Amino acid sequence: MHNILIIGATSAIAEATARRFAATGARFYLVGRNAERLAAIAGDVEIRSGQPVAQESLDLDLIAEHPALLARVHQSLGHIDIALIAHGVLPDQQACQQSVTTTLAAIHTNALSVISLATLLANDFEARQRGTLIAISSVAGDRGRQSNYVYGAAKSMVNLFLQGLRNRLSRKGVQVITIKPGFVDTPMTAAFEKKGMLWAQPDQIAQGIVAAADRGRNEVYLPGFWRWIMLIIIHIPESLFKRLKL
Repeated sequence: MHNILIIGATSAIAEATARRFAATGARFYLVGRNAERLAAIAGDVEIRSGQPVAQESLDLDLIAEHPALLARVHQSLGHIDIALIAHGVLPDQQACQQSVTTTLAAIHTNALSVISLATLLANDFEARQRGTLIAISSVAGDRGRQSNYVYGAAKSMVNLFLQGLRNRLSRKGVQVITIKPGFVDTPMTAAFEKKGMLWAQPDQIAQGIVAAADRGRNEVYLPGFWRWIMLIIIHIPESLFKRLKL
């Protein structure tokens, strides 16, 4: 039976992942901002897992609160086997272009707060010589595009940071898994027109996350075809790429 920490548990992907992990009878500590939605998810996961589910509402932008959060998680669970970092926001690119404050706020949420939590969790896992750290990034971090480069820059920072952690901890019994979803039908993408084969449902991503944890994967594109799409995109010459409207 695993002890699982899910940070950003009220996101659609995190909720679907919790449900899949619950089928294994895991114990959970769920963290999210929306207390009412968090309580509903915790109740559902508790029924599915047959185990008590601890929950905590917290603004994860408050980086100074992160060490105390993990202390409370340890007090509740004893230790963490799997940690999933799933929080984030999709900023308005046009608004970011007009405001440095808005840009930095998006980077703080999507990159700095994730890096803070990943650092603390990595150190905890390293001390125990075991554990699985999973963070949800995005294919947007593979190359800067005019339509979402602030979001992409934050995700790129997370990708590189996790790559370094993976290199550091690979011989310490610790898995570090980067999840790179493409287009996912969630409340965060509510403003998008969701048509075509490129769009996935949260449970498809959750299935891939659980499989990645089971198989000890490193960097996972979900659905898998995004690996080949991004391989093409990152190899387009810059002289051509800068003229494309992407």
